[in-house]
Amino acid sequence: MGLGSTAKKIQSLSDRAEAMYKQVQQLQKRIISLEEEMDDTHDTVNRMDHQLTEQRALLLAIAEEHDIDGEQILADAAIDEAELEAEESDAATDETTDESADTDASDATAE
Repeated sequence: MGLGSTAKKIQSLSDRAEAMYKQVQQLQKRIISLEEEMDDTHDTVNRMDHQLTEQRALLLAIAEEHDIDGEQILADAAIDEAELEAEESDAATDETTDESADTDASDATAE
């Protein structure tokens, strides 16, 4: 093996290393950017959560002034939401079961 061949291999390795280093730098910049966006999103969510808590307290106070049981309304809404989620979950399970049965039937037909 001559020196020319070794130099070419070293140059090739050097080029690859430089390209990988640039990619790592780009990934690092993207990660930093994503972290900043995540921090901003976290701050926004916290701010919105605080505002939502304030609005809920305000609505409950207004409901109480009008002799409305706000807590009962919230409990009923939570129950309705849980029932809806259960129905959606059951529907998704039924679809999966139907698809599985269809696949089994087509497999049996193919044999």
